Amino acid sequence: MKPHQFAALAKLKRSLPRGEFTLVPKTLAAYAGDKWFASHLPDAVALPRSTKSVSAILRFANKHQIPVTARGAGHGYVGGCVPSHGGIVISLERMKRIREINAGDFVTVVQPGVVTAELQEAVEKLGLFYPPDPASRANNSIGGNIITNAGGPRCLKYGVTRDYVLGLEVVLADGTIVRLGGRTHKNKTGFDLHRLFVGSEGLLGIVTEATLKLLPLPPYRANLAIGFGSMSNAIRTLHAILGAGFLPAALELADQFTLAAAYKRTGSERLRGCRAHLIVELDGQKNSVLGEIRQLQRIAASQQPRFTETGLGSKQCEAVWKIRREFSYALRDTGLTKLNQDIVVPRSRLKDLFNFAARLQRKHKLQVACFGHAGDGNIHTNIMVDFKQPGAKRRSEAALDELFRQVLAWGGSITGEHGVGIAKKRWWPLAVSAEARELHRTVKRALDPKAILNPGKFV
Repeated sequence: MKPHQFAALAKLKRSLPRGEFTLVPKTLAAYAGDKWFASHLPDAVALPRSTKSVSAILRFANKHQIPVTARGAGHGYVGGCVPSHGGIVISLERMKRIREINAGDFVTVVQPGVVTAELQEAVEKLGLFYPPDPASRANNSIGGNIITNAGGPRCLKYGVTRDYVLGLEVVLADGTIVRLGGRTHKNKTGFDLHRLFVGSEGLLGIVTEATLKLLPLPPYRANLAIGFGSMSNAIRTLHAILGAGFLPAALELADQFTLAAAYKRTGSERLRGCRAHLIVELDGQKNSVLGEIRQLQRIAASQQPRFTETGLGSKQCEAVWKIRREFSYALRDTGLTKLNQDIVVPRSRLKDLFNFAARLQRKHKLQVACFGHAGDGNIHTNIMVDFKQPGAKRRSEAALDELFRQVLAWGGSITGEHGVGIAKKRWWPLAVSAEARELHRTVKRALDPKAILNPGKFV
């Protein structure tokens, strides 16, 4: 930052309520990065408690051309909230009120700092349901979910965060406060401007309030955890389930390397020697769910599974998911660095993807661990690297280049739920045409002409 900008920060601090702005080095370090590998110290951290404060900060920063990076809970995997150009980090963590849960309208109004799992627990007590369920929902926030368009296992049946955003309050780069959308489940008044900010990664404005759609809470759930001796049998089972007309709430698949690591971490005997693992979950009315789960058991049995474990009711279902939630931690336990790529392929390419991952592993002498949301083709493909080995960095980069090029050649996407951030910036020009990139820049210039919002990212 330039000297006059540093002087301006001190003036901004004096204008805000006590405790909402700090220049303390220890605090700056705590807001320098997320769960990815990059970090950069901001020059100041703002911890506003109100939309009014967010507006004042942005109005001031825009006037003095000071970079501003918005931050949710800091649990992203692509460096999206890394303040690459310094300046001010605005953390929304103190704006964490659930303002309203309206069972009659099936809506909730929340501030961006509300933790996803806490919102889900609150609405479920009233017989309501907020489906988006990122794996780290106990730690991430609604604002972060919105700005990355987060997904999760249940998005196969229920859709992603975008599908539940009815309205937003957004502060633009110049401090203007706008309310977009509304609280009705249908609204075709003008452009869908509120959805423009969903998945925008903090490049267009800062979300300070969200009106979200709720659903009736399904009264019953059941699932199957199925182990296979081959990935081919697991994928055939998945296609057979969908081909029979079922739309499960979740269809999760994991490979042999992931399962071996999970066995070592959890001690779950059913994972020992398992080469593929499928979780199928259904929800709805109890009698229909019980009938459908029996049909799924018959479909799975036709593919010679090593085991089939049935979870009936929420308590037994959660026991199955408890092990699934350990997969990512189990991979970290290997001591290798996990380069988590949330690629998406057309569902017909699932077998091709697992075969391609095996070829990458052999060619580049790197472990590749694949697991995730197979029902919609969103497989977390993790390149596992020991950076102490000579040439490991070069080999991992070559493997990622091949992975992304192949995914795009199949008509897939380089990111399904984490976003581009810094981590995937290198492949942004491959994934999006020149015309589409220019359209992104046009929107960015219109809403943030001084380019103060989250600079250094993909636009």
